[in-house]
Amino acid sequence: MTPLSPTPRSTITRKKDRGRSDRADLYAVLDEGLVCHLGLVLNGSPLVLPTGYGRDGDTLYLHGSTGSPSMRAAAPEVDVCVTVTLVDAVVYARSINDHSMNYRSAVVHGRARQLSGDEKWHGLHVLTDHLAPGSWEHARDVNAKEFAAVSVLALDLAEASVKVRDVGVVDEPSDVEADAAWAGVLPVRTSFGPPETDPECSVPVPAHVSARVGPSTKLPR
Repeated sequence: MTPLSPTPRSTITRKKDRGRSDRADLYAVLDEGLVCHLGLVLNGSPLVLPTGYGRDGDTLYLHGSTGSPSMRAAAPEVDVCVTVTLVDAVVYARSINDHSMNYRSAVVHGRARQLSGDEKWHGLHVLTDHLAPGSWEHARDVNAKEFAAVSVLALDLAEASVKVRDVGVVDEPSDVEADAAWAGVLPVRTSFGPPETDPECSVPVPAHVSARVGPSTKLPR
């Protein structure tokens, strides 16, 4: 696995000690997140939009409506920036200035390529498996009209950076000595709750859905 190779755009300039050069760290952030933010310049103004995505190897797949201005703008291989952030904890310090967050973030630069044919089908499959694994085999197939109405973009992961903060409180020695306020870490957890079946659906909750529910959560009978 090749390490991340910084470029002028992807070089971390602040808090360099939080940077990660292992490509596995990039994959881990992208694979755990569910929503990315796509940034580009549209009609002379910056635009950042949340969107679904999926990863296969060193390719990130994005999708949206063919009528979406952001999708149309990104399709001709213009420069884009995609970010994914996972918040793991809020860090409470003894001083307001030293409050922080524990997080993992990935920033990807590049030019998105619009897909068609088999590549587009593959991209949709990857996107579906990332958001709702098992659905590609379980649900109805995409029909021709739906396939024509969706735009799928591919973005290479060659130019990317990863930043991680995973330590506790960092206070000034004088604040630690004074010990006048609570300091600690408040973890942030993201988990799936019990599935809520559509009222008009008589199909039991399938295994690929129930498998995503945490062991401490009981499924409804």
